Amino acid sequence: MVAIDLLPVDSIPGVDFIQLDFMDPTAPERLKRMLRGGKADVVLSDMAAQGTGHARTDHLRVVGLAEAAAEFACEVLEVGGAFVCKVFQGGSERALLDLLKRAFTTVKHVKPPASRAESAEMYVVATGFRGLQGQASR
Repeated sequence: MVAIDLLPVDSIPGVDFIQLDFMDPTAPERLKRMLRGGKADVVLSDMAAQGTGHARTDHLRVVGLAEAAAEFACEVLEVGGAFVCKVFQGGSERALLDLLKRAFTTVKHVKPPASRAESAEMYVVATGFRGLQGQASR
């Protein structure tokens, strides 16, 4: 397993961790090298942008992170793999959902029981990665 976070994380047995912003231009390649085989079964993103207090801006920033995570997932997932990503409903996630529907057999929205009812927080769960048209075969 590999993990990345902006903040320090206590050591977890079996997890290779780097403290780095995923949006740093070097982050995706560093994570790929850490995978050692270059492929993953699951990509999980719980990223959220620092809130500005302006709902539309905050939503767009979170969607941007989700799209970056989805693009990374499409580069590293094994066929049949899964992608789970935090999103906030707000209407701008159409491009993300379109990408996921092209690349995965099933795409669902899930609201975990721990999430407050009034919160716009949800997770997109995409399973059955099949790749994107035009990608090299896996």
